[in-house]
Amino acid sequence: MRISVISLASVLLVSAAAHAQNAPAPATITQKLDTPQARVIVATLEPRTPSVSRNGHATHRVLIYLDDGTMTRREGDQTTTIAFKRGDVRWRPASGPYVAENTSDHPIRILEVDLKGQPAGPLPATKLDPPAVDAAHYKVDLENEYVRVLRVRFGPQEKGATHEHILNRVVVYMNDQGNMKADDVRMAGAATHAEENASTQAAERIAIELK
Repeated sequence: MRISVISLASVLLVSAAAHAQNAPAPATITQKLDTPQARVIVATLEPRTPSVSRNGHATHRVLIYLDDGTMTRREGDQTTTIAFKRGDVRWRPASGPYVAENTSDHPIRILEVDLKGQPAGPLPATKLDPPAVDAAHYKVDLENEYVRVLRVRFGPQEKGATHEHILNRVVVYMNDQGNMKADDVRMAGAATHAEENASTQAAERIAIELK
């Protein structure tokens, strides 16, 4: 009888270990960009699987949600529930330990722009600032001392006004546009130009300017 109990316990332990190995990780990380100013990743959170960050996050971040969904974030005794749509933008300051859980019934992806340093200082000025000279296509979605986030939308075959970019920026493509695909990310630098959407489909992007 003793042998049977030991054997059963062994089977249960092996089964539990196999289940743990086959269970999905709470989150998987895909790196998109790494520059002196920012690191860009996509975190994919599996449903109903808490992801524990024991050390918290030492730097500030911009979050762009790539899927509709809901999640909770627990810091100490405080729990916050977050509902979001694809394309929503959120500022997340540096924080201590927390537990994040995707409470949706499907995986969700969050693009994170992790800022590496402090703002460079007073910003240079330009009379050709995109939201000022082309408000129809460039709108400020979020701004603080670290970043300015622009939501860019061109309708089919629309052309914009000449404007000037003076800051490096992370550009996230929200749909297919030319050679870029939905969710592609690139780093862009200073430029003066006018943009045109030659497609018969709308073009939508999010640009995170790094101060």
